[in-house]
Amino acid sequence: MKAVTDPAKLIMERLLRLLRWRVWLAERLHPTEWQITLLWAALAGFMGALASLFFAACAEGVHQVLTNSSAGVVESMRLLPWWARLGVPALGGLLAGLVLMLGKRLVKGQSSTDYMEAIVIGDGKLPLRTSLVKITASLFTIGSGGSIGREGPMVQLAALMASLLGRWRNFSRQQLRLLVACGAASGIASAYHAPIGGSFFVAEIILGTIAMESLGALVAAAVAAALTMQVLGNADTLYVVPKFELHTPFEMVPYLILGLIAGALAPFFLKSLRTAEALFVETKLPLIWRLTLGGLIVGAIAINVPEVCGNGYTVVVDILNGHIAWVALIGIMCCKWLATASSVGSGAQGGVFTPTLFMGAAGGYLFGTGVGALWPQAGIDPQAFALVGMGAFLSAASRAPVMAVIMLFEMTLSYDIILPLMLCSVVAYFTARGIDSHSLYGEVLKRKQAEDPTTVLETGLVRDLIKADPPTVPPTARFAEVAKLFLTVRVNNVYVTNEDGRFVGAVSLHDIKPYLGEPGVAELVLAGDIVREDFPRLQPDQALSEALGKFIGSDVQRLPVVAADGYLLGSISKNDLMLALVEKRK
Repeated sequence: MKAVTDPAKLIMERLLRLLRWRVWLAERLHPTEWQITLLWAALAGFMGALASLFFAACAEGVHQVLTNSSAGVVESMRLLPWWARLGVPALGGLLAGLVLMLGKRLVKGQSSTDYMEAIVIGDGKLPLRTSLVKITASLFTIGSGGSIGREGPMVQLAALMASLLGRWRNFSRQQLRLLVACGAASGIASAYHAPIGGSFFVAEIILGTIAMESLGALVAAAVAAALTMQVLGNADTLYVVPKFELHTPFEMVPYLILGLIAGALAPFFLKSLRTAEALFVETKLPLIWRLTLGGLIVGAIAINVPEVCGNGYTVVVDILNGHIAWVALIGIMCCKWLATASSVGSGAQGGVFTPTLFMGAAGGYLFGTGVGALWPQAGIDPQAFALVGMGAFLSAASRAPVMAVIMLFEMTLSYDIILPLMLCSVVAYFTARGIDSHSLYGEVLKRKQAEDPTTVLETGLVRDLIKADPPTVPPTARFAEVAKLFLTVRVNNVYVTNEDGRFVGAVSLHDIKPYLGEPGVAELVLAGDIVREDFPRLQPDQALSEALGKFIGSDVQRLPVVAADGYLLGSISKNDLMLALVEKRK
């Protein structure tokens, strides 16, 4: 007996076999768009960790070329003669300026959007060439010992990778912005070995909400990044600190005072950075010479105080372990403040997160030393005050106390410090907010939003979230055509439209289930035979709250948007709707 060799029948049988698997997976796993988003968030986290490792390796390579040393920034500067300490940061500023100057030709016509702008007031699209130019310039500033952190460009690079991933997959505006936020969270998690802190950094500072619609994806990305760092990088505790012990509840009083001091100093620290930027601009020097001048100032300070070079990490470790005398620390703190203002004010590309931790650690250690001298019976540990000071200063500068507490705990794994850390951080936050409304990351966003307020979702209507060109078929489409759409496009409903584009209804994945075991019958079925004409739909002028009610009343993840005259305009996903509603609640 001969086997069936009719090509049409073989193709139909293959389609039905694949569709049976597709229906089985849909019925057993019930995958939603939000669950799929978590998978993409995890992939963005993995890519962000790889990008962070790549940037760190490049920065170390630049540092080794400029200093001829593979040691840390501070250690390398100590080994250099005085003229090299002066010249290396200046050379780094000059090279960074050259990169930015030459990059202007390459990025002509591209925006200068950074990851925060893309998430908060943009559409999630980060410009590739502009971002790479800025990141490359930061390598020379960081590698030459500029007083600035590497977390800024690391996060920018991780966010850029997430943006490219989302654009490749043609994500909607809301999903793309969330994916970029996931990239940023992975960058922070990779830089500070703090997946929870990285998630709350983005949620509290950038998104302004800890709703699960966004926080879940951020956590997935940060965890994926942290696991990648454990496998490929160094995932040890960032700051190893001695065990802390609270001897008496009365010790909380000095911590309360430390919170007030940190909350008062942080606004002045931020103001000094803005003032330095204004002073550099007033010089009327081209950017390349401003960066060179900023590096020259850092180098001049480093001749006698090499501890000002770099982001301050190694010095913070020495402070937390009591390896620096308080008299020397006063001078180092003042010099570091000036060096950071010079680097930031000159326009250097980088972050100020770690320098902020440095200021908190130094201030807390000095305060703890003073308290110990005035109250010797209490056995005060200045190193504990240094640790709490880091969290308090970060909380006051970033205006994100929850993130500050969580991140300090993750970076030190010192649970015993939680009580004074929480008290001090909250007091510092409210003190700083009462003194000045400016924060570490809020200025640029306010300025950009004032320049282009139309980028923010304003109306809150369905038309704001429409995704055009959903998969459609005519009523005369054969079963095989409908089946191919279900297998090639990740949708559970295919819309049916007339030749003039008017919406007729939808064919559900479950509607075709009765025909999967009947190849002969399936060949005769048309889309118009199985279409659901009562399929729920939305209108473009409906409010988002009304659209949410439609989703609640049905089990679909995406609804068609139909104009008053019946034309299909596109579709809207439940995931995009939830993200948009979260944005409007901020």
